[in-house]
Amino acid sequence: MKKALLSVSDKTGIVEFAKELSALDYELYSTGGTKKTLEAHDVAVKSVSELTQFPEIMDGRVKTLHPHIHGGILADRDVPEHLEALNELGIELIDLVVVNLYPFEQTVARPDVTEEEAIENIDIGGPTMLRASAKNFKHVLTVVDPADYAAVIDKIKHDQADYQFRKSLMLKVFDHTNHYDAAIVNFFSNKVTTLRYGENPQQAARFVKTSAAPNTIAGARQLHGKALSYNNIKDADAALQLVKQFSVPAAVAVKHMNPCGVGTGETIAEAFQHAYEADDQSIFGGIVSLNKEVDKETAEQLKAIFLEVVIAPSYSSEALELLTQKKNIRLLEVQMHGDEETEEFVSVSGGYLVQDKDQKVLSPDEMTVVTKAQPTAEQWQAIELGWTVVKSVKSNAIVLANDKHTVGIGAGQMNRVGSAKIAIERAAAIDDHVIMASDGFFPMSDTVETAALAGITCIVQPGGSIKDQESIDMADKHGIAMVMTGMRHFKH
Repeated sequence: MKKALLSVSDKTGIVEFAKELSALDYELYSTGGTKKTLEAHDVAVKSVSELTQFPEIMDGRVKTLHPHIHGGILADRDVPEHLEALNELGIELIDLVVVNLYPFEQTVARPDVTEEEAIENIDIGGPTMLRASAKNFKHVLTVVDPADYAAVIDKIKHDQADYQFRKSLMLKVFDHTNHYDAAIVNFFSNKVTTLRYGENPQQAARFVKTSAAPNTIAGARQLHGKALSYNNIKDADAALQLVKQFSVPAAVAVKHMNPCGVGTGETIAEAFQHAYEADDQSIFGGIVSLNKEVDKETAEQLKAIFLEVVIAPSYSSEALELLTQKKNIRLLEVQMHGDEETEEFVSVSGGYLVQDKDQKVLSPDEMTVVTKAQPTAEQWQAIELGWTVVKSVKSNAIVLANDKHTVGIGAGQMNRVGSAKIAIERAAAIDDHVIMASDGFFPMSDTVETAALAGITCIVQPGGSIKDQESIDMADKHGIAMVMTGMRHFKH
């Protein structure tokens, strides 16, 4: 009579599965909670102690770690010596192992979880049985996922539990135990922080740290304020990545993953004032990143408005004294040098995408003026600022900028002229120093015409459209200087 060992934390479908196994003449053995569940539903089941001839001890910490369990699981039935050893020791073969593990991740996801609770939810016997039976998958069926119960029964009934099917179950086991072990490592090495919720209150969320480098958001020192939220972390990283690209004093304000104001200056206070003036409405409740120490003058400006997070490489004692008077503002200290991460990841259903970061920097010498009109010296400075900012704006992206700060930003529209109209509408003022930067080429000349009607006299864009000449002709018609970079900056 074949034997099945059932020990599950997730009881979903286990009663029905056990009844099907009994009907197929499997003798069932189980542990504590699973055994009680099966007995409560009139399923004939024996205790694993009847196999081991040894009682469960230490409040169940030791119950399946026994040669009568693992010998019965691991014996290679193609090796006569293995079977002889079992026979001599009175160990019976186990043909089917059904195990899922203590709910470690669900336990540590609770904000009030203690380390002792986490330790008690580290499963030892379960992973050991799973790994043992998965290793011997040629002879032992191993089921870790309740979703597989129906398929397993069907395969057994029709004698179709072949090598490939068994191997597929084995792969699920090692994927499951690998994920389980990683969750333990992450929790105890403080690499995972459970957040109050995700983008919305109905979404659970965690912050998984793959690096603690001091020039990353994960490695930031929080000097003041309540815990960061999911959206805070995403916005803070967007602000940090952009402000790092400036060598001169710079300030970046971000809302909903898009910069709403970027400013540069001779001092960090001047840079922040320029960023604030770029869009004094959207910055409210936003994230601000600065690439130089926050001094008293800058702190006074920051304190005057409602901000969620401030990021800087350091804060003077006077600045901290002022800013910490605001109870909820989060103050992060992050180093601004370099970026050790060269790749970025985004999850999709069934996997994730990986790409190199968009870090290429172009000098004016690498750009081409394609119109009769030429940019002025001030416009070349504005081009440098606008082209730096536009790659951090969601596509389709249009940035209006002068040589000191952004003037208007249009983000995430389904057509480029729509983004241009938003940027122009948001613009505080447009003069001869303001340029338009586009993250992608113009598919037709309507965006150039829209820029001309708004009084813009210089445009920088990648080029590469089959209708580039139409855009160039439109620029020449209105006396606009147009620069092509040969490089696009899409950000989806």
